[in-house]
Amino acid sequence: MPAKPLDPSSPRALLGAELRVARERRDMSQAALGEKLFVSGSYIGQMENGTRRITLELATAIDQVLSTDGFFTRNCGKQGKSKYPEHFVEAAEAEAEALTIREYAPLVIPGLLQTEAYAREIFHAYQPTAPETVIDELTEARLDRAKLLVDPTTPLLWCVVDEAAIRRVVGSRSVMTDALRHVAALIRSCRIIVQVIPFGAGAHAGLHGSLKLMSFADAPPLAYVDGIGMGQLLDDPATVARHTLTYDLLTASALSPRESLALIESAAEEYAHDQQA
Repeated sequence: MPAKPLDPSSPRALLGAELRVARERRDMSQAALGEKLFVSGSYIGQMENGTRRITLELATAIDQVLSTDGFFTRNCGKQGKSKYPEHFVEAAEAEAEALTIREYAPLVIPGLLQTEAYAREIFHAYQPTAPETVIDELTEARLDRAKLLVDPTTPLLWCVVDEAAIRRVVGSRSVMTDALRHVAALIRSCRIIVQVIPFGAGAHAGLHGSLKLMSFADAPPLAYVDGIGMGQLLDDPATVARHTLTYDLLTASALSPRESLALIESAAEEYAHDQQA
């Protein structure tokens, strides 16, 4: 598969290109290198394409396997310190490269769709004793992620949310009014697709937790699952296929996009009315 054009402003992409050169110089396939590094061949491809960053641990192992005299260990730090929590770094970077993002959110509005006020309330709930400067940094990073929606067509973002994410009052009814109107505006501008799983749907395939699926132009698809302070970016084809089926089942349990928009806008008006009562 041909390599994508390098972004000269991305140290991660340039380091990935160097990895490809070093691997091919040793006449080694991605699968063969992956076997020696205890990762999959597709993982190697994702590092070479800049979809995934090369961690310091892997950089040291690469230098040993490919006899690159410490090159990757020395240059690993030049990828830059991420503004995201450690468990989410790779997922955020992959998200920025994705052609399609399909996300299921059971409890809160998905991060890419959050307003500043909503995100700030979420972070205060996660870290109630954190200094305001920390909350500011986390909120800014989340809003910065959402800039990928500035492009009118890429990535395709399709979200399935549980009705709980709409009915749970985060911050205040004013915050919820603005948050839901923001989501509705993105839907009406044809920038995103959103489906809501109503309470009346009963038990469904997503009761276990959140899920994000990402596809790419020149790399295998990825799945991301997370929990409290932890997350896993998965590339095993069978695992990704299983999570894809889960997402398909969720869309089958959800309201149609048109019905979902009506529910979101109705909830926003209810919150707005409650403020005036």
